Amino acid sequence: MVMRPWNFSAGPSALPLEVLQQAAAEMTDWHGCGMSVMEMSHRGKQFTQIRDEAEADLRELLAVPDDYEVLFMQGGATAENAIVPLNLIGRGQAGKADYILTGIWSNKSHKEAQRYGDIAVAASSETDTVIDGASQAPWTWYPAAQDWKVRPDASYLHLCSNETIGGLELAVLPDMAALGVPDVPLVVDASSHFLSRPIDFSKAAMVYAGAQKNAGPAGVTMVIIRKDLVGHALPACPTAFDYANVAAADSMFNTPPTYAIYIAGLVFKWLKRQGGVAAIEAANQAKAQALYAYLDGSGFYANRVHPASRSRMNVPFFLCDESLNSEFLSQAEAAGLMQLKGHKSVGGMRASIYNAVPLEAIQSLISYMQDFERRHG
Repeated sequence: MVMRPWNFSAGPSALPLEVLQQAAAEMTDWHGCGMSVMEMSHRGKQFTQIRDEAEADLRELLAVPDDYEVLFMQGGATAENAIVPLNLIGRGQAGKADYILTGIWSNKSHKEAQRYGDIAVAASSETDTVIDGASQAPWTWYPAAQDWKVRPDASYLHLCSNETIGGLELAVLPDMAALGVPDVPLVVDASSHFLSRPIDFSKAAMVYAGAQKNAGPAGVTMVIIRKDLVGHALPACPTAFDYANVAAADSMFNTPPTYAIYIAGLVFKWLKRQGGVAAIEAANQAKAQALYAYLDGSGFYANRVHPASRSRMNVPFFLCDESLNSEFLSQAEAAGLMQLKGHKSVGGMRASIYNAVPLEAIQSLISYMQDFERRHG
């Protein structure tokens, strides 16, 4: 077995070793065709097979209903911040959309959407609050759904279900009918926990995700959208970003990110071999529980996110003495624990423990943290 450092990068992130090895073996000759996937025509029979299998496997993994399109697009989730309102805000006569703000990524989505219509904040965690008698700082808690103020004539409600930087995750998607707005579609940016747990498509009308967390390399974005939401693009929407055009062309309206789709397809097959999304969710729960249990039991490290809002994918933590940050990181890297530095906007540390990061990696991280605490605590 090839021994590699443990990669805790928030994205682009760790890929399954099996996938990397298969891609290496197939680099110059895919299945005896004499070409690399990089060299294939995106309209040829070989790549058509790759794309079709990738879509079929993704549909199977997430139990995507037949009345949803599965699109492979470019530009990442950041581009979708514009592509979503360009496609959906024209559904209603009012040109309105509502957003839930819970951290940096949802705020970026909200800011971009303001270029295209009447955009309102339905709920936000930008202020201090008290939960269960304890004070919570801004962006460390997820607003309770019953407190959201969604306009009934909004074209859609947008939320980020996992904030990669802040380490927040929405445990259960809201039922829009229960919120009193059954006709407002829920749009979910699921980038950093896509494929880590099942998705309830009875609640989500659209889900999008950049691949570079759990699904493959940077370059391809998955968009899963209910078919009745397709076909409402604003006149200003570029033709290549109009969901109707992309759907009609089976994600090949223009040349798609072929190699990224190929690697994503290999990841989907790897995930199926692990037992599917339900099995990987159980593994992810075990990993997160182990790391949070250690953090909660330590006076040397701290996670500041409210327990009910903690992400199972991105675990930020802080040393009690932040003057030790550089030493912690350099010694971690020497121990084969890579990319643990927190995002520059929040500081501290962050362990991103995506699907391809095994429990052994978390155990190695905890062991190192224990040793560092013994030496410096």
